[in-house]
Amino acid sequence: MPDTSNAFVKFSGVQKTYDGETLVVKNLNLEIARGEFLTMLGPSGSGKTTTLMMLAGFEAPTQGSILLGGCSIDNVPPNKRNIGMVFQNYALFPHMTVEENLAFPLKVRKLGKAEIAMRIKRALDMVRLVAYGSRRPGQLSGGQQQRVALARALVFDPKLVLMDEPLGALDKQLREQMQLEIKHIHKALGVTVVYVTHDQSEALTMSNRIAVFNGGAIQQLAVPAELYERPQNAFVAEFIGENNRLHGKLVTLKGATCVVEVSGARNVQAVAVNVEAVGQPTVLSLRPERVKLNPMPGSMPNIFSARVEEIIYLGDHVRTRVSVCGHDDFVLKLPSSDGLAQLEPGAEIAIGWKTEDCRALAASNGTGAAAR
Repeated sequence: MPDTSNAFVKFSGVQKTYDGETLVVKNLNLEIARGEFLTMLGPSGSGKTTTLMMLAGFEAPTQGSILLGGCSIDNVPPNKRNIGMVFQNYALFPHMTVEENLAFPLKVRKLGKAEIAMRIKRALDMVRLVAYGSRRPGQLSGGQQQRVALARALVFDPKLVLMDEPLGALDKQLREQMQLEIKHIHKALGVTVVYVTHDQSEALTMSNRIAVFNGGAIQQLAVPAELYERPQNAFVAEFIGENNRLHGKLVTLKGATCVVEVSGARNVQAVAVNVEAVGQPTVLSLRPERVKLNPMPGSMPNIFSARVEEIIYLGDHVRTRVSVCGHDDFVLKLPSSDGLAQLEPGAEIAIGWKTEDCRALAASNGTGAAAR
């Protein structure tokens, strides 16, 4: 039966095992809207690439169903799904020119010569490679080859494009440039994109929503700002951006706030996000850029004495590692300014942070699967 929801892509109770015992993907329920750019983000072995391969048709679910446009594609072979694919290794035909590579999926679909020529020109225009149509892949740079691979995935007007670590082989500057190009092309075409990466900055830059995978399950599914500012468990907090972790014990819990005792019997006020009972272990999550240097006494509830351990100048900011609350790997990111020149290893300083910037999370990473 057709699906009646508004989801363009829908995973319903999808599981995958290769050996009949270990689940690589666990009970995945995920809906992707038409025109959305959704990134599956996670470490190696988290299940994100297997999920993408099941959507592409290169792997079959052990259990559950995948719907595209409201119809099941469980028994549809990959070449019949009308899905564009972009891989890290480009997967271009080395003996063909750029134009011949782009023409291949169009000839398979039996389009006429005039239509093929028009689509090739439009695709090369889109990736700014019109002048390179007669060259072979070996005559192009890595970035140019990736643009050709992207053009080939889009040339037949698919409604869904899958990208598996497509920028992993590029250097940092070119990778950042391509991130913006792909983002702009997505916005211009309105095509649905499902993107796989282990690079959290790439996911934050490009995505409408991000699904963070770990242990075969989605730990959190949200827009980039929500994931960064309000992680729901310790794994997401640690995996998305740099993060200070203070281990402690829940002392009091009152509504949306709590008090956590950390090393040295210091009490820290925090937002209670995902905590267990009073007396149970808890992890405090705090972004380095939220920590203030030498705050005015009484200006915030969490002010502590710290000792400077290391200072690294990074241009627009100074990364300062300190010992505080029994932890010697606590990091501050402070804007570069003349006022920081007095910071020296061994110096005693005061640091502080607001209650709302500190999140109390369960000590375990969490294994729950997410929904919509």
